[in-house]
Amino acid sequence: MLKNTVIRRANALTKTHKISAACVATLGAATLAFTAAPSEAAPTAQTSVASAPVALGNQAPKGIKASVTDQMAPSLLKAEAIATKAKAASLKKAAQQHATQQAADRSAQRPAVKPAAPKAKSYANNLDGWIRQSLDIMAKKGIPGSYNGLHRNIMRESSGNPMAINNWDINARNGIPSKGLLQVIPPTFSTYHVHGTSANIYDPVANITAAANYAAHRYGSIDNVNSAY
Repeated sequence: MLKNTVIRRANALTKTHKISAACVATLGAATLAFTAAPSEAAPTAQTSVASAPVALGNQAPKGIKASVTDQMAPSLLKAEAIATKAKAASLKKAAQQHATQQAADRSAQRPAVKPAAPKAKSYANNLDGWIRQSLDIMAKKGIPGSYNGLHRNIMRESSGNPMAINNWDINARNGIPSKGLLQVIPPTFSTYHVHGTSANIYDPVANITAAANYAAHRYGSIDNVNSAY
């Protein structure tokens, strides 16, 4: 009887132990499953959080203030524009100074060139040249007369010889013979001598010009003289 009772209790304990072991096993499996589940789900949650800004694009979520860089962007752009403008102004000023310096250097290197003096007009040393030179002087002094009037009277008075002298007329008898191309007596030559010409009565140009000046005062022009005067 006692033996049967012990056997029954032992069986009961064994059954109870099995049930307890089964419960423990079940509980352990559940615990393991619960523990494993969060570890597998965590990366998904982290991935979603990490990818949130990508899904939102470049726009910051409402309620979040702009970053310091975004707040400073207008000021940075303005400062950059001012710096660019200042640099351009500096380059322009440097270019102007360079151009001014180059111009000054060229002026310093190039000595001032005085205008060449006009060449003196040349005349042939013959009757034609003497008449033309006299006419130029007469024009400057306001003395009337033409090439033809001078040439015509010269040929009548001296035949074009600048050393001609009259030793037989009344003037010669009075000691003041007529001399030169237009046969001028010394007192007349001295009175009507034109400044800038030779003081020598035999000088062709001086003789012609003085005679033309005398004829202008007495006859109006050498062109009006057609005989001894």
